Amino acid sequence: MSYLILGLTILLLGGLIWNYRRRNAPVSPPAATPYRDLLQEHVAYYRALSDDQKRVFEERVNQFLSHTRIEGVGTTVDDLDKVLVASSAVITIFGFKDWSFYRLTTVLLYEDRFNAAFETEGNERNILGMVGEGGALQSTMVLSKPALHEGFANETSTENTGIHEFVHLLDKADGSTDGAPEYLLDRSHIKPWLQLIHASIADIQANRSDIDPYGMTNEAEFFAVVSEYFFKRPDLLKEKHPELFARLEEIFQQRPGE
Repeated sequence: MSYLILGLTILLLGGLIWNYRRRNAPVSPPAATPYRDLLQEHVAYYRALSDDQKRVFEERVNQFLSHTRIEGVGTTVDDLDKVLVASSAVITIFGFKDWSFYRLTTVLLYEDRFNAAFETEGNERNILGMVGEGGALQSTMVLSKPALHEGFANETSTENTGIHEFVHLLDKADGSTDGAPEYLLDRSHIKPWLQLIHASIADIQANRSDIDPYGMTNEAEFFAVVSEYFFKRPDLLKEKHPELFARLEEIFQQRPGE
């Protein structure tokens, strides 16, 4: 009888231990959606990475999509839309191992350009992207779907709307969207960076630069515009604007294309 009780006790304890381990074992993440083919076909930045870097990029794309919703307004959303939004985000922070846009909960894709009232019909529909500054849009980004796609489809251009808006989010991380990303630059380099921005804007005004004239709007827009250039055509930026290239390499802690 005592042996029977002992055996039952051992089985019971074994079951409890097994259940404890099962409950406390690391939970495997759900299988990742196979975005690799879409990345290879549509994202030049991804194609330039090593195999190991590509795997990290894929993981970060999936991580972004696991906490940020991509929703369509007047348009549908497919896997390519999601990949292009996520790639825009990951490209800008790929040099920072543990960074993510965790506060961004929603990206709205509009069927076309929109105006300040988010209307896609009528006058002054010249906005391609916008990051919420407060209120209901605090954790939301709005993008023109055609502009998002064009930024990746035209690989020879220096423009990418998705990257532009995510650079604004990075710029905003220190509390101000002002072109001076204090979280990304050594404090002693902020003043020289702003001086370089102002000199570069003067070159645009004097028609001595190939940088998008929209960069003349203010320091924040210049930072976003030249960052598009840095990630889209790093070879050309390095050749034509070596000082800007070097400073952006420091800011983003990466050298695209290498």
